[in-house]
Amino acid sequence: MKLAGKRAVITGASQGLGRTIAASFAQQGCDLLLCARNEKDLAEASQQISLNAPAKVFIKPADISIEADVQALVDSAMEHLGGLDIVVCNAGIYGPKGRTEEVDWQSWVDAIHINLLGTVSCCRLFLPLLRKSRRGKIILLSGGGATKPLPFLSAYAASKAAVVRFGETLAEEVKSAGIDVNSVAPGALNTRLLNEILEAGPDKVGKSFYDASLKQKESGGTRLETGAELCVYLASDESHGITGKLISAVWDPWQQFQEHQQDLQGTDVYTLRRIVPAERGLPWG
Repeated sequence: MKLAGKRAVITGASQGLGRTIAASFAQQGCDLLLCARNEKDLAEASQQISLNAPAKVFIKPADISIEADVQALVDSAMEHLGGLDIVVCNAGIYGPKGRTEEVDWQSWVDAIHINLLGTVSCCRLFLPLLRKSRRGKIILLSGGGATKPLPFLSAYAASKAAVVRFGETLAEEVKSAGIDVNSVAPGALNTRLLNEILEAGPDKVGKSFYDASLKQKESGGTRLETGAELCVYLASDESHGITGKLISAVWDPWQQFQEHQQDLQGTDVYTLRRIVPAERGLPWG
């Protein structure tokens, strides 16, 4: 098993991708501390995961936008797991949908608190435990808004772009401690977030995004297991030294990354960057 003897905290683990990641980790022998805001859903997820995997699974209801809740998670990780090797920051929301000047401002701020500040808070408070691990791993969940404009979902797009740049920055800070930090783009998933878009309608999220989401709903979207498989790889010993990257579970050849370790470490591939005119064949820049 790829994660035998490892210990992980996974946020947003009661449903959707977080739950699938948790199940995949448990099947690979990783002991888990799962968190989400809804205790009932969290308990149900934990029970199902425990039935099908040779791993210990603990739960701790928490809102990652509240620092005291995150600190309680740290304490719970020490109590139940005795330490920590992996943190998966999956918890996140779309936030308000609509024109930036029209959406509820507090809802916009709340999305930043959960998606960005909650992610940073988890990393800050769990880092002392990860520094004691033989090889710590941090996995951040990105989204479509990180690499392209996402009109009418400005809080989500801004927060996810910030999460990826934070991951790249943190990777440099903790490299000497042997901690790898990477962001994952899991693909177009048919989860509650997709349902939110369809319920909001084209007037709120824009016709093109609504139509694309409707098509995604009908096609089935990307398998949740695809993103979970990448997370298992990034949490395992196989990925040691791969850090500071934004990796697509669907489009990038991550299964062969170890063959290209030198290129990955020595270039800015799979990172956020500015494009200059010459890279698009324009001679004036």
